[in-house]
Amino acid sequence: MENEIFEIISHGGNARAYAYEAIKKAQEGNIKEAEELLIKAQEELDIAHNTQTKLIQAEINGENLQMNLLMVHAQDHLMTAISEKNLIEQIVKLCKKLEEKK
Repeated sequence: MENEIFEIISHGGNARAYAYEAIKKAQEGNIKEAEELLIKAQEELDIAHNTQTKLIQAEINGENLQMNLLMVHAQDHLMTAISEKNLIEQIVKLCKKLEEKK
C-alpha cells in the first residue's frame, strides 16, 4: 500500500507544480503554454485519482487497509492539488481575457 500512497503524493505534487508553472506562463502572456501545462496537471491528477480509486475499491472489496498518517497526508495532498489546480484554471482564464483585450 505504501507504493500507492507515494504514487498519490508524487503525482499530486507534479500536478501542483504544473499548475503553478501555468500561472507564471499566463502572467507572461503565454496563454497557450499555460493551458498546455494545465492539461499536464490534469493528467497527473488523473493518475493520482485512479490510484486513490484502486485503494477505495480494495477496501470496498473487503481488504483491510489500515489508515495511517501517511495515507491521510496523501489524501490531503491530493485534495489540495485538485483545489489549487481548479483555482489556477480560473486565474489562467482571467489572464487570457486580459490578453485578448490588449
